[in-house]
Amino acid sequence: MSLDYENDSEFHARLIEEVLEAYPDKSRKRRAKHLSVAKSVDGEEAAEPLTECDVKSNIKSIPGVMTIRGCAYAGSKGVVWGPVKDMVHISHGPVGCGQYSWSQRRNYYIGKTGVDTFVTMQFTSDFQEKDIVFGGDKKLDKVIDEINELFPLAKGVSIQSECPIGLIGDDIEAVARKKNKETGKTIVPVRCEGFRGVSQSLGHHIANDAIRDWVFDKKSVEFEAGPYDVNVIGDYNIGGDAWASRILLEEMGLRVVGNWSGDATLAEMERAPKAKLNLIHCYRSMNYICRHMEEKYNIPWVEYNFFGPSQIAASLRNIAAQFDETIKENAEKVIAKYQPLVDAVIAKYRPRLEGKSVMLYVGGLRPRHVITAYEDLGMQIAGTGYEFAHGDDYKRTGHYVKDGTLIYDDVTGYELEKFIENIRPDLVGSGIKEKYPVQKMGIPFRQMHSWDYSGPYHGYDGFAIFARDMDLAINNPVWGLFKAPWTTAA
Repeated sequence: MSLDYENDSEFHARLIEEVLEAYPDKSRKRRAKHLSVAKSVDGEEAAEPLTECDVKSNIKSIPGVMTIRGCAYAGSKGVVWGPVKDMVHISHGPVGCGQYSWSQRRNYYIGKTGVDTFVTMQFTSDFQEKDIVFGGDKKLDKVIDEINELFPLAKGVSIQSECPIGLIGDDIEAVARKKNKETGKTIVPVRCEGFRGVSQSLGHHIANDAIRDWVFDKKSVEFEAGPYDVNVIGDYNIGGDAWASRILLEEMGLRVVGNWSGDATLAEMERAPKAKLNLIHCYRSMNYICRHMEEKYNIPWVEYNFFGPSQIAASLRNIAAQFDETIKENAEKVIAKYQPLVDAVIAKYRPRLEGKSVMLYVGGLRPRHVITAYEDLGMQIAGTGYEFAHGDDYKRTGHYVKDGTLIYDDVTGYELEKFIENIRPDLVGSGIKEKYPVQKMGIPFRQMHSWDYSGPYHGYDGFAIFARDMDLAINNPVWGLFKAPWTTAA
């Protein structure tokens, strides 16, 4: 079914031109800036990064082109705040936003739901027309009172603003200060109305700022810090990812004093400034708070990648380099301990996956971080792109992609379908909205936002699951039972 594949720069450049021909002139010029082919870096800079991914990003989507982006509310509630397990997160506004974001990201946690943990519960102020006309501050006040009465073990409340809140000018900050004085609990107002910014990325930033302004330095934190304390930042414990990562860090001798924000508690966030090092996984969503802690508390931060054995080993060594010889020696022991598992996984799955081509279109860090995990299995990346990346994300992508890789930013539904139809990869990794159209094209698909209800994919144990899932998708016999649209006579 698939074409023999190599990264062909000329073919991908022609493909971009063909796709752009469908647009009116103005839209064609705008979209052309978001589509490119990775080019090798020449001269002295050739070693790092490997390629240059020259596309425009973080720009407003063109109306009508069916963008796959989310909104600022999704970035705050769905990504940063929602997984904090011992706080109640109010979707403040009409019921729809809370309903459609209800428990969709598989943020695993430990606790008794409805007693001391609330991640999979949906709380809404359920705005009606009268609330739009007369304001919703009194209703919000009452909602918080009801939450305190019904869920006394909740450590605090976050107020996740939906679009009407900003449009009508409700003063959620005043309500938060009032209820904080009355209850003594942390009440965090988050101005993440969906109309703000161009994507969910601004919601991440706003959520980070809310932590800075409403959580840090608000209480006296009794916590005895140690020399090996680290915060894991930007791991949302999708399918248990954070737990798999934590195992490796603790085996190295580090103490994880906070995980943001998968399986997180408010106390972990409050004591974060006492750590010795911040380890950031999802750079896009959490780099803001790491930079703040570096500037204010002098806590350094490093990025890490626990997808696939090559990057796991490199990351463990890089993390260990921030500490003493004991941690460095432990890192090597951890890598050696899991090498037999890695060898067994590669021996089993690489022969079945060698040479298979992959196209990716995801958010956050996955369009670059998972590349090496595929390559560890002998697979090739034909194209990759982000929903809501910034320029520095594409610079980082140059460290991963090969020359000739197709690069697409905020790709439209039409563009992605045409790219897939012409490249005909063996596998597409993207989100739930893309899953079923791609499968109807006769191409295997993995949902790379929530791991298609599998996981974890982080760490050595996660790599075994990742390899199994890619094999199950590509080598499933169902693909031999029907023909792809382009193989059927018109």
